[in-house]
Amino acid sequence: MSFKDKIIKDRIPAHVAIIMDGNGRWAKKRGFLRTLGHEKGVDAVRETVEAAAALGISFITLYAFSTENWNRPRYEINALMKLLVTSVNKERKTFMDNNIRLLAIGDLKNLPARSQGELKKAIEDTSGNTGLRLVLALSYSSRWEIVEAARSLARQVSAGTLKADEINADSFSGLLTTAEIPDPELLIRTSGECRVSNFLLWQIAYSELYFTPTLWPDFTKEDFYKAIVDYQGRERRFGLTSEQIKQTKNRHFN
Repeated sequence: MSFKDKIIKDRIPAHVAIIMDGNGRWAKKRGFLRTLGHEKGVDAVRETVEAAAALGISFITLYAFSTENWNRPRYEINALMKLLVTSVNKERKTFMDNNIRLLAIGDLKNLPARSQGELKKAIEDTSGNTGLRLVLALSYSSRWEIVEAARSLARQVSAGTLKADEINADSFSGLLTTAEIPDPELLIRTSGECRVSNFLLWQIAYSELYFTPTLWPDFTKEDFYKAIVDYQGRERRFGLTSEQIKQTKNRHFN
């Protein structure tokens, strides 16, 4: 039986975030350059996006390139930027045929001009699509995002358009790059590493975390379904007790 058959249809998470880790190790194990692992990882992206769309998930956010990744060898950075352009071009028809809307978050101005241009065009071309929103986190880090939001709040206070005691979680969230995106209910990380690596730190405050030893290029639809089944087996309490959760559910159904 596939894990897909075990999924409870009315408990599908609206937003799943994924740290796609293990491309380099996948390639190294096979005696290839790291760049080949990144190329193979594109297939896993396609598998995952197709699976998410089929389940009716509204948002998938993929950690594609962090601000720390700019410190990698130049040849690898160049290959990743080239892969971004070719992948966006190659998948554009898939986005349109499957009603997928492409979005991007991060310090995008740091991307090469061609990458920016192709990304912007794909975002514009898919802006009318109403199905799954595929969010690419590029040149992104959560600390960068949080500092930028804090600076914006400081400027508003300095300009007199906002009082310091008016700042709250909602006003802060509204200045993040994910302001129009719901917080993820589930965060998946591949490759066996058990850390969040500066990804959506504010947004995953109450997310369920799922770690799998599978390297990203080997991640399949079945692996994705397995993560969803695991998520559905958890009790999400948001600081409450199990008894309080049950009472809330009973009031809701009565």
